[in-house]
Amino acid sequence: MPLLKFDIIRGRTDEQLRTLLDSAHQAMVTAFEVPFSDRYQSVTQHAAGELILHDTGLGYPRSANVVLLTVISRPRSQAQKIAFYRLLAEHLQVDCGLSADDLIVSLVENSDADWSFGGGRAQFLTGEL
Repeated sequence: MPLLKFDIIRGRTDEQLRTLLDSAHQAMVTAFEVPFSDRYQSVTQHAAGELILHDTGLGYPRSANVVLLTVISRPRSQAQKIAFYRLLAEHLQVDCGLSADDLIVSLVENSDADWSFGGGRAQFLTGEL
């Protein structure tokens, strides 16, 4: 049930967006070993001047295709995180033509008590999930 939040520069087609989301979902399912039906994603599109993403001195050239992905998830092992970053970059390169230099990921961990999937209940805590 990780939540994937994409921040991108406006200009992709609906098909390109769907491919981006599908590719990221597949990488997440594989690396985090979650059910395929656990899919929670959102996209926020920005004007070019509203998304400033420097390279932190690492020398990565950024383009208008840059993707800032925030992943909100239960704690994952270091190995799972590393696998996710690698798989994500690979999938987005193959499926979307996205350079790995245009991919920035931040993983934010939370716990079962931090999720409600509806009905005003904490389903992980109540045993519904």
